Amino acid sequence: MPAATAMSRSRKSAGKAAKRAKPAAMPRLNPMMACDTAFRVLGRRYLGDLSANQEATCKGDPTALHQMRIALTRLRTAIWFFAPMVTDTQLTKIRDELKWLNAHLGAARDLDVATGRLQAIDKKQPQDESYYRAWNDRRANSHRLLVLALRSARYRRLIKATSNWIENGPWSIKRGTQAAKKRASPIAEYGAEKLTRQLERLLKKSGKLLRMDAEKRHRLRLLNKKLSYSIEAFGDLFSDKGFSRLRAGLKHLRKAQRSLGQLNDDERGRALAATLRRDGAHAPWHFLSPKRAKRLLRTATEAYRKLAALSK
Repeated sequence: MPAATAMSRSRKSAGKAAKRAKPAAMPRLNPMMACDTAFRVLGRRYLGDLSANQEATCKGDPTALHQMRIALTRLRTAIWFFAPMVTDTQLTKIRDELKWLNAHLGAARDLDVATGRLQAIDKKQPQDESYYRAWNDRRANSHRLLVLALRSARYRRLIKATSNWIENGPWSIKRGTQAAKKRASPIAEYGAEKLTRQLERLLKKSGKLLRMDAEKRHRLRLLNKKLSYSIEAFGDLFSDKGFSRLRAGLKHLRKAQRSLGQLNDDERGRALAATLRRDGAHAPWHFLSPKRAKRLLRTATEAYRKLAALSK
């Protein structure tokens, strides 16, 4: 057999083996895992998801953009959840940089959602060409700015600094009995206790949902999202009895989140339309009718009522 042919077959075999190879499994949480270890597991997971979708986002993939934003929100939520033990001299800088990235991802994602809604509306009520041109121009510019951000030295520094901080930040060697005790405490104990407190806080605030303005409703939605993402982060621990009620409540949290999310999308669309009108573009916004908005509020209210019933 010629050497070139043998080498070619060898490369093909190697290629097939590489395709069959599965990626290394991510570490799983267990009830007795120390909090500092659990934070690192979750931090690595979400930072990895963020980086894995960067290139596709730069190429204009809206699904990858959505996944990047979700990963970033989950990372920021994990930092919020473990704040009592990860607060240190670097945290403010890390948070500021993650907020900068979120602003770019959020602006592009909001316009993706808005133009998607408009396309759905246009099937029932066609609009003139200038109407779409204004929205698409704004969307294209937002994506251009996002790509510049994602391919910038600032973004690379952010990923590296955040990774280093998760692994070996000052928080991880903070002296003092209390700090060391928090880091070493079992994640099941800390997680169940904190999630229960946050659930009680959410239910208290949700009782005023029907009287809230858009801004207060937005803050409730963010709290709902933090709690949902935090519970989902501990999916490996759902067999632990401390998480059984929280697991049962997750479906109600998700239902409320969907309704509040649609209401928020409409508010964001209105704000974007107002900006385009100030720029002289014809940009009406007719996404949610008053009737549908009331129905979404009722759906969220009912979800919170059922969630509260689980807590009794």
